[in-house]
Formats: sequence, structure tokens, C-alpha cells
Amino acid sequence: MAGPLLDTLKGMNLDRRPIWMMRQAGRYLPEYRALRAEKGGFLALVYDSEAAAEITMQPLRRFGFDGAILFSDILIVPHAMGQHLEFLAGEGPRLSPKLADHALKALEAVPQRLSPIYRTVERVRAQLGPEQTMLGFAGAPWTVATYMVNGEGSRDQHETRAMAYGDPQGFQAIIDAIVDVTSDYLVGQIEAGAEAVQIFDSWAGSLAPDEFGRWVIAPTARIVSAVRQRCPGVPIIGFPKGAGEKLVSYAKETLVDAVGVDETVDIAWAARELPENMPLQGNLDPLRLLAGGPELESRVRFILDACAHRPHVFNLGHGIGQFTPIEHVEALLAAVRGWQRP
Repeated sequence: MAGPLLDTLKGMNLDRRPIWMMRQAGRYLPEYRALRAEKGGFLALVYDSEAAAEITMQPLRRFGFDGAILFSDILIVPHAMGQHLEFLAGEGPRLSPKLADHALKALEAVPQRLSPIYRTVERVRAQLGPEQTMLGFAGAPWTVATYMVNGEGSRDQHETRAMAYGDPQGFQAIIDAIVDVTSDYLVGQIEAGAEAVQIFDSWAGSLAPDEFGRWVIAPTARIVSAVRQRCPGVPIIGFPKGAGEKLVSYAKETLVDAVGVDETVDIAWAARELPENMPLQGNLDPLRLLAGGPELESRVRFILDACAHRPHVFNLGHGIGQFTPIEHVEALLAAVRGWQRP
């Protein structure tokens, strides 16, 4: 099967720009809120393959997006590696024991925790139309490591960065373990029906250039190589949020097939400086979508025009906000669907 999203990720510069949104399956949708109220907590939903597949499909039924992004979480990988995972209301995820205080070898892997995710992929793929693309994903090693070391999210990843500087060998062991599990995890998603995958590096922007090369580019390149060796031809999107000008080296050295661009990057610069004909993805500010109004349509047009000469997947610069009005998403879709190449 193929469709505009998959064709674009494989390098075709289409007049009809494909669109999907990060976190498109989630709290801004009333149907999601209803199902979550019925089923219970977030993690329970992720591991309930029937419910997770239903949530994955909800935005496609409502909006007709070109891609379905798996409803799951990047912290499923450390959970499968043996850390305890819970999501606390109003506080976010917690992992224990945190690796700032415990050795990696203290964890006992539970790989069967990945099986429900593969079943979700299978369920969704069976429901998609021939023009719609199933997207899998995983967190990048650096971002996943920040949670594993600190036990929770943090503003500047202080504890993890300190460990990377103070004990680079120990931290490298954590990164290596994440690379191995993540590579297998993405291959498992592809074998279950994912037609493309995205590697989320949400905290890539916190690193200095040399550390960025060591902890973002190098581990990502290893995952890309491993997945490509076992699943040739499946596009891999890299999304290093906050990378800024380091996007150029990231694109060239990781060998991802496409690069996601966050809202802090000038999309015209990215379209000019990133490798020729590499598909770009992005980069509308989620807060612009939340605000709506006439500026939304003009910004959508600017992004599309800036990328007119190369393959481009329209997306947000990060995940959609939970309070985004449905009518603003409908206006976004109309603007993207109505665009004509200048």
C-alpha cells in the first residue's frame, strides 16, 4: 500500500501535501476524553490494545489525516527494560528506581510489555484505508535516558547532563542499552504493520554541540542503521526538538530519511540548508493553532510555500495542545488542503 504521506517520506514532491499532527490522538478530542473516563488511566489505555487502536483511529475518522500515529508513550521502552512506570495526575510520568542512584544492571527486563503495542499496530493497520499510512515511533536514546536517570522530566535535564559529563562510561552503557531495545522495538512495530517510524528526541536542544554529536547523533545513527538493515525501505523520521542549526549535521550524519522541524526553526532556512530533496516535516507552532484566527492560515501558507521545492509533510512543531479547539484543526486542514504550489 502507499499514500501521499508514505510517498512523500520516500522522496516524492507532491502537489497535495500530506498532513498529520503529533499527539493527534489525545486530550483535545472529546471522544478520547470519553473513552479515557470509561477505561481509566493513561498507562492502562496504552496497554489495552483495543482501546489504544480506537484512540489511534479517532482523529482519522474525524479529520481524515494522511497518517495514523500509534497511541503509546516513549517511556514504554524503559518500562520494558525493567523500570517501574506510573503516570501521576497533574505531575506526569515517574520511573523508578532512577538510574542516577542505581546501576543499570539492577533492572530486570520485561520485554513482554512491548507485545500489546505490537497488537495495537496490527489492529490499526487493519482499519486503515489504502491511502493512509501507519506510523510507529519511539523515543530517542538521549531523551529516554533523561527520564531513566532522573526518574521524571526536568526543565534542563541537569541530573542527566551531569552524569554524562561525570561518568561518561556509565552513561554510555545506558545509551547502548536503550539503542538495542529501541531498535528491536521499532522493528517489531514495522513487522506488525507500521509503514514508517519516527524517532522523538524531545530534549535534544539541551546539549552543547559536541555532546549533541555523542548523545543524539551517534545513538540515533545506530538505530537507523539497525532498523534499515532489518527493514529496508521503511522511512525513518528523525525529530530532534530544539536542535536549531545542529539540524544540518543531524540530517547528514544520522542518515534518517526525513527530518522533523520544530517551531523555533525558520522553516525557510531549513528548506534551504538541509540536504537537497530530503523530506521535511513541520513546523506550525502548536500555540498558533490554539490561537486560530487569520494568522493561522497565513502562517500555514508561509510554511507550505517555503517548502514548495522539496518533499514536505505538514505537521506541528511539537504536539497539539489539549485545549486546542476542534474548529481550529478544521481550519488548518482546509488551509493545507487548499494550498496551491506558487
